[in-house]
Amino acid sequence: MTDTPPRTPLQALPRARFLLTAWPWRSALYALSTAPVLSLLAFPLLVIALPWVILAVMLIDAGRDGMPDVATSVGLLVSGGVLVGGLGPLTTLPAAMAERLRLRLIDLRPAADGHRDPASPGLWAWLRLRYTEPATWRELAYMALGGLLLPAWMLLWGLPLLTAMLLATPLLAAAEGPVNLGPIVASWPAETWPAVLIGVVLLVATPYLLALVAGAHGALARALLTGRGAEELRVELVEVTRSRARLVDAFESERRRIERDLHDGAQQRLVALTMQLGLARLDLPGDSPAGRAVAAAHDQAKEVIADLRELIHNIHPRVLTDRGLPAALAELADRCPLPVRVRADLAERLPAHIEGSAYFVAAEGLANAVKHSGAESAWVGAHLDGDRLVLEIGDDGRGGADPQRGTGLTGLADRVAVMDGRMLLSSPEGGPTRLRVELPCRQI
Repeated sequence: MTDTPPRTPLQALPRARFLLTAWPWRSALYALSTAPVLSLLAFPLLVIALPWVILAVMLIDAGRDGMPDVATSVGLLVSGGVLVGGLGPLTTLPAAMAERLRLRLIDLRPAADGHRDPASPGLWAWLRLRYTEPATWRELAYMALGGLLLPAWMLLWGLPLLTAMLLATPLLAAAEGPVNLGPIVASWPAETWPAVLIGVVLLVATPYLLALVAGAHGALARALLTGRGAEELRVELVEVTRSRARLVDAFESERRRIERDLHDGAQQRLVALTMQLGLARLDLPGDSPAGRAVAAAHDQAKEVIADLRELIHNIHPRVLTDRGLPAALAELADRCPLPVRVRADLAERLPAHIEGSAYFVAAEGLANAVKHSGAESAWVGAHLDGDRLVLEIGDDGRGGADPQRGTGLTGLADRVAVMDGRMLLSSPEGGPTRLRVELPCRQI
């Protein structure tokens, strides 16, 4: 099994060969460039938010000059909000694009933005889309947060400088005399070993710290600057769910149409043909060649009608459409070779696609019981639990049902999954087998 190469500093940090890879250098370049790059990119946003900066300075100096006037404070607060909300997105769009490019230093995964293309051309359509999509405001939040974290990023520059100074203390002591580093005072190079030791420790630890900080900032940048937000994903998921429900409805409607066409068209014509063959059979001597041929054709036509009726019933039973799921389950139990107890506590009709899926799950479950379980009896139950239809099929057979053995359970699970439901199976060796299916009946 091959080891997957790391794609971010956070993935590379636990590796034993971290210091021998390019990740320390990439992380250091990203971490040490963040302060100047964000200062440049956030400067337009700082200019727009100048009323807020003035208000903050006035509040800081309140202890010396007194609290600012309420009207002035409200005016600065409102004007800053209008400027940031009105012009902020336009200033952060190019800045966010630059940050996504810089993110490639520490994140090898694709970093596409979360913006959509406008449905119609034109500047107004573009502006309206940009000001209404969450991706734009996430980018604005990233730039504002980056501006607030600038002092912390600037402190990182002191870490490599301190490391270099500690390692250079023997040279400084030899060239310039006593060196004072807080609690460490060295008059000659031999006394600088504590500083050198601390410098060596920092030299080893600094790449790990820079990688940790760069990885954390990169994760923040990826969360705010790339892909779709949680709300957009939720909207897309709802739309996919609705689309899937529409497809299921269309599929069930098509099944009913095929059943109706076969029942009212091909079956009726076969019945008429059978009747004509029966009349012709009566007019011919039974022991004549023509009589025997017509009799054989008459018998074959009746077999075809029986097969067609079974096919129509399997496509979509008419009783399910006319009388609902309880009646359809009762008819299914009557047609089953095993004795089947049915209990369907449903006071009202359910959506057609729910009833159709539940019926065919029950039919497949009973078919499995007949073919594979060696059961002497079975039972089917259906009831509503809140907004979910609960369907249970059980038998007293030998158990051991396994979806991997081709018993149709995989197909059942797929059908249930399409309906956004779930299927639970209990079938220990020696039985009994119990299949529970839950189908949501809520409107998406």
